[in-house]
Amino acid sequence: MLVEIGSFALVLALALSIAQLGLSAAARVRRSTTLAAAGEGAAVAAFLGVAVAFAVLLHAFVVSDFSVANVAANSHTDKPMLYKVAGTWGSHEGSILLWCLALTGYGAVAALLSRSLPRGLRAVMVASQGGLGAVFLAYTVFASNPLARIAAAPVEGRSLNPLLQDPALAIHPPFLYAGYVGLSVVFSLAIAALVEGRVDAAWARWVRPWTLAAWSLLTVGIMLGSFWAYYELGWGGWWFWDPVENASFMPWLVAAALLHSAIVTEKRGALAGWTVFLALAAFTFSMLGAFLVRSGVLSSVHAFAVDPRRGVLLLIILGGMAGAGFGLFAWRAPALSPGGVFAPVSRESALVLNNILLAAATATVLLGTLYPLIREAVTGEAISVGPPYFNLTFTPLMAALLILLPSGPLLAWKRGDAVGAVQRLWAAALIALGVGLAAYALVSPRKALGAAGLALGAWLIAGVVAELVERTRAFRAPAAESWRRLVRLPRGAWGMTLAHLGLGVFVLGACFETGWRQEAAETLPLGGSLNVGGYHLSLDEVGVVEGANFEAERGLIRVTRAGESICEGAPERRFYPAGGQTTSEVALCYRGLSHLYMVLGERRDAAGEPVWLVRAYWNPLATLLFLGPLIMALGGLVSLSDRRLRLGVAARRREQPA
Repeated sequence: MLVEIGSFALVLALALSIAQLGLSAAARVRRSTTLAAAGEGAAVAAFLGVAVAFAVLLHAFVVSDFSVANVAANSHTDKPMLYKVAGTWGSHEGSILLWCLALTGYGAVAALLSRSLPRGLRAVMVASQGGLGAVFLAYTVFASNPLARIAAAPVEGRSLNPLLQDPALAIHPPFLYAGYVGLSVVFSLAIAALVEGRVDAAWARWVRPWTLAAWSLLTVGIMLGSFWAYYELGWGGWWFWDPVENASFMPWLVAAALLHSAIVTEKRGALAGWTVFLALAAFTFSMLGAFLVRSGVLSSVHAFAVDPRRGVLLLIILGGMAGAGFGLFAWRAPALSPGGVFAPVSRESALVLNNILLAAATATVLLGTLYPLIREAVTGEAISVGPPYFNLTFTPLMAALLILLPSGPLLAWKRGDAVGAVQRLWAAALIALGVGLAAYALVSPRKALGAAGLALGAWLIAGVVAELVERTRAFRAPAAESWRRLVRLPRGAWGMTLAHLGLGVFVLGACFETGWRQEAAETLPLGGSLNVGGYHLSLDEVGVVEGANFEAERGLIRVTRAGESICEGAPERRFYPAGGQTTSEVALCYRGLSHLYMVLGERRDAAGEPVWLVRAYWNPLATLLFLGPLIMALGGLVSLSDRRLRLGVAARRREQPA
């Protein structure tokens, strides 16, 4: 009975989303506040309907109700409770329902918090959000129903993919989808701006908080996925330019460009058309990511291979929604105001160049992701595009962006002083040069590109400090005055500082780990050893352990350095009987910010003696790879807490009577 209630709630949510679209569109045409309020109420009710359906599916997983086809295919009674819960969104059907939950949730919040928007703009935004909800809910109900029953319920389920039974991946999809789908509000605001012909500072001020929230959550989601791949897959790395990784990275890049473009539109009234274009593109790339991951066109450890017919439907949704948005843009954009003019050397120009580089970087990732699919579809020849392509195309563009980044905040609006900005950054440049030269001279083996990357990371961090020095007039004003300026900095400024600082921290970690990682792999008997990164690893024991829903061989690896005991690692090789799959569990030994990474391979026999393949990696400063994005996301959330940026408060203040 409960499952039927959830199914009814899902269908009701679809009907309410259609009502949301119709009522809000009618409110825009008739200028009716009553219809507008009804449309906003339908938005809230649609979210409640999806929430009920999601809660019912969650309950079915928790109690192992195998009469639900989705539960039978993705759960098992022996599975730990955390992964029963995570199984709710661990399948195609469940993940699409999670997408709909986030989509209608954002729509409800946007409807409730949009009171400061002009009436027509608000009505079109709510209608657009209702249209998106109706399309994706229709797909869920008719092509991907997560609550579909099966006639003869099995005694036991087939369990969730063992690779997905991990704490990081259990919370990775909710964060990722919260970021993906948060960009839907930006998309709807862009549609509303085009329909109303209004792209001004107030509109840009509304776009920024939604983009900040989505970008911050997407940053955390990507970081969690990267960390999962790092320690779960046993490959020794953190990023592989996998097409599904690229699918989440592209909307992140576009959202970053949108954040910077919206600043110019808000402050100077310029780049209005470009900002609207980016707002449309950000959610389009999110929908493209959903298509790539859920359609079955990709062969990836991250992807869900499903019925190709559902992939075609997702492609139709992508084409229809993106086509409608960009078609409207082509029709209405020429009528948008071009905005204010600015000098070639100005903060606006720096932000424009920032956007050009981010757009070009996104284009290179898009080409590298889609070209193999297009070529295979046309010629039938399967090819792969890997790190060499991205290193030659993406890396130079991002290096140019990193070089430019510290100078932007030090330039004035409309007309800047290039010489003055250089003078303020000379100390940062010297620090960066010193870091690069020291790395090249002292770190073995010598790597010029790695040292240059470290110099870029140091340049970003030192540039952040230089900006704080300039804002507080440190060393030029009395200490009390500098402290007063520091504590009174707006949260938006602190958020930008943290975001740029986090990027610098990430660059340091990426360059050091990529450039100076060491690897060793040997087939070891009990008591055998190998050396990596100055550490001596000895395989002392291998035993069989029983988990909640798996059996495992667990090794005990003792790590010493110069005869001194450092740590012990316990990597595992797990077998899941329910699915007949085998996975590796990595052991990590933390040495400051660096990691000693150990993997136990399969057992073999050599001359009648059991041996195991042991792989070990020394990953220097690898912690910075995951700390940097967390700092960046924190910066976004700090900016979001600034009342000047959050939900158009500044606009409301100006509208209040004196």
